[in-house]
Amino acid sequence: MAAESYDRTEGLSNLLDSSKIHAMDAAILAVGSELLGTDRLDTNSLLLTRTLGAFGVELQRKVVTGDDVEAIVQEVGRLSRVVDLLLITGGLGPTADDLTREGVARALERRLIADDEMLDDIRRKFERFGMSMPEVNRRQAELIEGASWLINSRGTAPGMQIDTDDCVLFLFPGVPTELERMIESSLIPWLEEHSEGLQTETGIVRVACLSESTVEERIQPAYEEFGRERISVLASPADIQVRVLVTGRAEERARELEAMTDRIAGLVGRAAYSRDADGTLESVVGELLSAAGKKVATAESCTGGLVAERLTRVPGSSEFFEGATVTYSNRLKRELLGVKADTLDRHGAVSREVVEQMAVGVVARLNSDLGVAISGVAGPSGGTAAKPVGTVHVAVAEAGSEDVDHQELHLPGDRRRVRRLASQWALEMLRGRLLR
Repeated sequence: MAAESYDRTEGLSNLLDSSKIHAMDAAILAVGSELLGTDRLDTNSLLLTRTLGAFGVELQRKVVTGDDVEAIVQEVGRLSRVVDLLLITGGLGPTADDLTREGVARALERRLIADDEMLDDIRRKFERFGMSMPEVNRRQAELIEGASWLINSRGTAPGMQIDTDDCVLFLFPGVPTELERMIESSLIPWLEEHSEGLQTETGIVRVACLSESTVEERIQPAYEEFGRERISVLASPADIQVRVLVTGRAEERARELEAMTDRIAGLVGRAAYSRDADGTLESVVGELLSAAGKKVATAESCTGGLVAERLTRVPGSSEFFEGATVTYSNRLKRELLGVKADTLDRHGAVSREVVEQMAVGVVARLNSDLGVAISGVAGPSGGTAAKPVGTVHVAVAEAGSEDVDHQELHLPGDRRRVRRLASQWALEMLRGRLLR
């Protein structure tokens, strides 16, 4: 093929120098008018970004352009001048609006050359399915001058690799399953070769029920010790992830990741509950309950069984979860949990006194080791001046102990957010009880 006669290493001296590998940067250009609308998400860019990140390549830009040859020419020309690696997806099909080949060729001032050997390969793919190749598919066998083919084992559109003096370009089809296989067969081997064993790995410390600003304040010393650019704080309601990036060879990465996550967890304190990207708060609580040989039961009002649902998401939850009650009405709080009528009359259902009796009651009625109870005003109505929407009381009780943990919360947001935050606080309080 024409691909075999081209020197793929020409113009790559700046990338082959291992002393410069940390400076390699990249851009992604996604081609397709459908990506500019609301019906189709650009998931290809996410997959490419994850792949680049694993090899320490810094992604500088992501660009989406429609099926417009002039726009493709403009973007390829601009991006190839400012990055070392340009990844292009989409526009390699056989139809009139598949214009990536033409756009890239024009941007690089190169010709398109018909490759008979690739054309025969495409024709054979159709024949294997008992079909004749449409004439329009001839366009897919046009190779940009000086490029090398990238084999597409899942489709008819081959990709290309083009090495210029300043930039390496990869052209991939836009079909996600085809792209995924071609990343494995073409892009990852290239990245492995040019990273010389250097890869980037992500470590994580998950934090429950602290504000983003509190976490930021606590981990300031880690910024100074390891570099702010290597640490990021990703916030979601009552569940924050502190991520660290380490680039190096395998043994070096492992040591440094451990040191960095140890330090951050120590700075955050007990609110740091996991270093596993998949380590949810409910799974961590489940592990603690199982290790202690204890079972928990829940009594929920405003959360409607959300804490129980989260706990039972965990595989093997029958080992640590006894059961649940959703006592929405005062009548059920009295009849099922033994909450005193006088307590309800004097303090109301959303109160410390009631939620503590709920927690004690569910331990006794369901014969569990621990009980978690929640009562609150999730909204949007039902709030008062004394107990506005977002007021939630949580309690944790333990069999054989008169010490009941309680927390009064004033949670922001709509009904869904209040319920989610309340369930997070309940699980975190249970975790705290188990760590005593």
